[in-house]
Amino acid sequence: MLIRKEIEFREKSYLSSYASLSAESRGRVVTEESCDIRSEFQRDRDRIVYSKAFRRLKHKTQVFLAPMGDHCRTRLTHTLEVSEIARTIARALHLNEDLVEAIALGHDLGHTPFGHAGETVLNELTPGGFSHYRQSLRVVDVLENDGLGLNLTYEVRDGIVKHSKGYGEVIPAQSHDVPDTAEGCIVRYADIIAYLNHDLDDAIRSSVIREDDIPAECKEVLGKKHSQRIHTMIQGVLSSTRPRGNRLVFGVEEYVGQAMQVLRHFLYHNVYRSPHVHNEFVKASKLLRDLYAYFLENKDFLEREMGNFAESISLERRVCDFIASMTDRYAQNMYQRIFWPRSIA
Repeated sequence: MLIRKEIEFREKSYLSSYASLSAESRGRVVTEESCDIRSEFQRDRDRIVYSKAFRRLKHKTQVFLAPMGDHCRTRLTHTLEVSEIARTIARALHLNEDLVEAIALGHDLGHTPFGHAGETVLNELTPGGFSHYRQSLRVVDVLENDGLGLNLTYEVRDGIVKHSKGYGEVIPAQSHDVPDTAEGCIVRYADIIAYLNHDLDDAIRSSVIREDDIPAECKEVLGKKHSQRIHTMIQGVLSSTRPRGNRLVFGVEEYVGQAMQVLRHFLYHNVYRSPHVHNEFVKASKLLRDLYAYFLENKDFLEREMGNFAESISLERRVCDFIASMTDRYAQNMYQRIFWPRSIA
């Protein structure tokens, strides 16, 4: 028996009836011969991990711009923490860990340099707007693999494009915003659990806030330590997730959800909008606006720099794709090359 067949058999024998089975995937846009060793979702995970966009995440801002500290999170470490939390929840609910992992590892591939500051700039400048979750799907569908894309399964693509919740409900009432799979829903919860905890941890380490500043309700309900808070939030999701008809309905225990919302607002006003963070993002926004304008006016320069990058439907979208792909460091070096005066020997 092929190893893949054994994996598919184990999935069918062990996983919940609410799980997505790799053998029953809705498939890929371009049909491919199956792998002898890996399931379809395992192949997707591997394609994401080996992609250039995934490697670039290590030099993209999570909250603190171009952090010098060794332990401050980047977009890559955020992604890994989301993956671990999502797998923990999936394992407890007997759902498909391979699918959850693939979605989690791919969910932020479209993020810009300088975090949400970059996303805001591109959304303002690019015709039709910009969002990192749609760009993440564009990365795996079009931009990776020299314009051929990664040809991922429907379930992974659906989870990637529907992972973002903004500041609204984690699982909104509108059905078109909800992932088609339980595994996709898990990643939405894992994303918020990860960033609430590591953004708080990084803010304390960077002296933006102090431990004493954390709202009392959050410490009483969620815990006083990083690991305690994560455990409480995961447990809150597990204890409130119930079957309804042919699908799982996800939720969070009310008192845990309220404490998470308090922590969410606290971080927004005291960390994300703090002068320490916000003032640097203002500088980054100016940098990206200048680059965007320069690339539009200097198409030949743009084409030389992009090289064998996927074609786009317009020059504006091509510029947007290029800037969104940049790491913080690359964008800063590019700005210096273009706009800083150079001495002449």
